[in-house]
Amino acid sequence: MEVRAKKALGQHFLTDQGVARSIVAALSADSPVRDVLEIGPGMGVLTQYLIGREDIDARMIEIDSESVSYLLTHFPGMEGRLMEGDYLRLDMSRVFPGPYRVIGNFPYNISSQIFFKILEDKDRVPEVVCMIQKEVADRIAEKPGSKVYGILSVLLQAWYDIEYVLSVGPGAFVPPPKVHSAVIRLRRNARTSLGCDEKLFKQVVKTAFNQRRKTLRNALKPLLPEGLDTSDPIFDLRAERLSVEDFIRLTQMLEIH
Repeated sequence: MEVRAKKALGQHFLTDQGVARSIVAALSADSPVRDVLEIGPGMGVLTQYLIGREDIDARMIEIDSESVSYLLTHFPGMEGRLMEGDYLRLDMSRVFPGPYRVIGNFPYNISSQIFFKILEDKDRVPEVVCMIQKEVADRIAEKPGSKVYGILSVLLQAWYDIEYVLSVGPGAFVPPPKVHSAVIRLRRNARTSLGCDEKLFKQVVKTAFNQRRKTLRNALKPLLPEGLDTSDPIFDLRAERLSVEDFIRLTQMLEIH
């Protein structure tokens, strides 16, 4: 039995065993957090190596019923470990009561949504290892000043240290995607608070990048309190020039007024 890749689910099954081993090996062996969630195991190319590791307790979430049937047939002991459902709708507190790590070959069409959900649970997720579209990986790992630096770059870098692990060509998948892929590792940094309102911080970042060709003085007009002094040089910059700390300072200026 083979699983048919479904375009609507953005499925491209990884077949390169060397890449699969490298992805699983990138999940830290010295972490005190044993619980691991694999998102979208598909035909189990990562799963086979995850369940072979004695230092972790892995569970899997898969939306495709055909993949679920395949996994249950080909991997003894998957009962109780494998959940059929949509990760984006999953209540993670019901799966793991404490901290957990995340791994997976993320469906490229929803990778940003997956990262936003991880951010919602950032205080319980110390590590993420994932394969995503290379263009998105570059954006997430990029530093200020680049045209690819954007919303996800800032929001993820505020809470995670990001490491580029390896690039993966289309030939490692069936069917081959039209884009290149990359594996990145996110490790929770030491930040416990932004020092500003987190909701406003997200709003500032998103609003600034949604008008990224404009200076912040113009891009942030909908958020600027009446009478706010915008003579600070930061307002002459465009969003892509600002570091995480700059965005925090900018948010604090809007809060204080």
